[in-house]
Amino acid sequence: MTAAVPRAQAVGSLLRPERLKRARAAGLPPAELKRIEDAAVDEAIAVQRAAGLDEVTDGEMRRGHFTDALALAVDGLGDVPDTGPDGDPLHYTLGRVVTGRLRRRRSLALEEFVYARARAGSVPVKQTLPSPLMMQAYWSPELSPAAYADPFDMFADAAAVLREEIRDLAALGCTSVQIDAPELALLVDPDVRAAFTRRGIDPRRMLTDGVDLIAGLTRVPGPRYALHLCRGNKEGRWRASGGYDAVAAEVFRRAEGFGAFLLEYDDARSGGFGPLADVPDDRYVVLGLVSTKRPELESEDELLRRVDEAARYHPRARLAVSPQCGFASTLEGNPLTAADQAAKLALVTRVARRAF
Repeated sequence: MTAAVPRAQAVGSLLRPERLKRARAAGLPPAELKRIEDAAVDEAIAVQRAAGLDEVTDGEMRRGHFTDALALAVDGLGDVPDTGPDGDPLHYTLGRVVTGRLRRRRSLALEEFVYARARAGSVPVKQTLPSPLMMQAYWSPELSPAAYADPFDMFADAAAVLREEIRDLAALGCTSVQIDAPELALLVDPDVRAAFTRRGIDPRRMLTDGVDLIAGLTRVPGPRYALHLCRGNKEGRWRASGGYDAVAAEVFRRAEGFGAFLLEYDDARSGGFGPLADVPDDRYVVLGLVSTKRPELESEDELLRRVDEAARYHPRARLAVSPQCGFASTLEGNPLTAADQAAKLALVTRVARRAF
C-alpha cells in the first residue's frame, strides 16, 4: 500500500531574504556565505512550522535555481560562448551548457538535508531534487552533441547521478524525496512541444523514455517519493498553458514508484480535474490550489469547494493540499512579500485540516 503523505505541505522553495540575495551578489567567502544561508534556512523552517505544515523543506536557500542540486553537483557544464559554431548568437537563460559527459563531483542535497533535519525538530523534512530531464535547460543543439549525440543519453547520465544522490540521502535517514519535473507539464502546450523539437529533443520520448528514467529513481529503497509537475515558475511568470489531459495517461501510468503527484491547479490555465481519473486510486494527489505567483490570498471556502470537485475524480482519502509551486524557483523569487507567503502557507494548513 502507498505510504500516507502529509496532507498540508509546501512544494519546495521559499522567498530568499534580501540579505541572502545581497550576499550572493557580493561574492562573499564560502564560510561567511554559509552562515547567512544557515540563518535563511532557520527562518524558512520556522515559517513553515508556524504555518502548521506537516512536512518542511529547507526552502532551497542554498540554491540560485531549483536545478542547482544537480547542475552544480556535476562536471560537464561550460559557460555559454557569445556565438555558436556557425557564428550565430547563442542565448541560454541559465548561462551554462552541457559540453562534456556528466559526472557527479559533489553533493548539495546532502548538505541541505543534514542541516534542515537538525533544525526541523520533530517535523519531517522533505528533500527536493530536479528531474534528470531538467538538464534539457542546459542542452545546446550546437555545442552539446560533441559530448552526447543523443540528449537522452545525457538524461540517463543525470539520472545515474541522482540515484547516487538518493542512495546517500537514504543512508542518512531521508524518508521523503520529491522530484521536480516541470518539463513534463510543459508538454501540455503545443508551442512548447514544438520548441523542444526544434532543439533536437523529442517530446514524445520525454513522455516514454524520459518518464521511465524518472521512475527509475524510485528504485532506491527507503524514501517515500513524490513527483511535482508545473508549467514554469519564474518571477511570477509561467511558460505553458493547458490541462494535464495531454500527458496524464502516460505520466501517471509510467511513473511507477511515486506515491504522490503534486499537481498545479491554481487557475484556469491548469485545466480541469478530469485527468485525475488517470491517477491510480492507491496514489496520492497533492492539489496545488494556492498560487505562489500572485499576492492575493485565495478564499478558503472556494478552495474547499475545489477539493470537493477534485474528489469526484480521485478518492478524497488520497488527496492533500499545497501551493501550486515554490515561491522562488529562482533566486529572484515571485512577486510576493514574506507576509504574503506566510499567509498562503497557513491557508494551505487550514484548508487541509477542514477538507480531510
